[in-house]
Amino acid sequence: MPQNRSNHSFSYRALVLLPLRIAFSLYFAVIFLLFGCIALLAALILPGLERRRAVTRRLARALLTGAGMPLSVRGLQHVPRGQCVIVANHASYLDGPVFTAILPARFAFVIKREAANIPLVGTFLRRIGAHFVERFDRRRGGMDALRVLRSAAQGHSLVFFPEGTFTPTPGLLRFHSGAFTTAVRAGCPVVPAVVRGTRQALSPQGALPRPVRIDIEFLAPIDPPTGPRAALMVRDQARAAILAALGEPDLGQPDEPGPQSHVAPIAPADLVQGVGDLTE
Repeated sequence: MPQNRSNHSFSYRALVLLPLRIAFSLYFAVIFLLFGCIALLAALILPGLERRRAVTRRLARALLTGAGMPLSVRGLQHVPRGQCVIVANHASYLDGPVFTAILPARFAFVIKREAANIPLVGTFLRRIGAHFVERFDRRRGGMDALRVLRSAAQGHSLVFFPEGTFTPTPGLLRFHSGAFTTAVRAGCPVVPAVVRGTRQALSPQGALPRPVRIDIEFLAPIDPPTGPRAALMVRDQARAAILAALGEPDLGQPDEPGPQSHVAPIAPADLVQGVGDLTE
């Protein structure tokens, strides 16, 4: 009987709060469209990539604050002033805007090429210097992967979501190795990062958005070792660190390395499968 009373109380509370949730959802949609239009306009008219990224950063922070989703950032001292590759868990559509809001303008995101074909979104992402990677066409994917690697070799810092997607239920999926191959080839550290709260704020299940605090924690950087299995070692180490800090279930283990996976040239299947997405 107490359990039934508790269930009825929960249902009644949810019913009472539903109009407020709907009102907040409409408000969130309006300010998202408003800030999105301003960001697109700024990206189109402002000269200079760093200036466009800096304005986008400020707009992303303003959007999240206005939506009642304040950011709490820890461990920012772990992000080097020089080049690095940041890898983070992926839980929501909000992950991209969140990292845009807190990272310096020198960071670029690696995104699946399908996003480039979304009207206006693709234009905006190009103007802020995102890297697109084809996942299905092997030849084009190889060219895109080499372009990302070339960018890293020139000293640019990158952001990956190495799960490549997110799921409706909490937990960490297996990591693809593209981000780690890139870091090893560029000779730069990998910084694991954990984001919490975005799944509750904007659920992949299609639930109405909620005004909740979003926490981001940067963990200690990992300097890639030398040797034939360096990328796989860094991948596993970064995933273990994120899994321990995240406190969510382990939903999948990393791929088992093949006998030649550590010495082969960079390939689409290696880098492309590591692509995270701002608009997934």
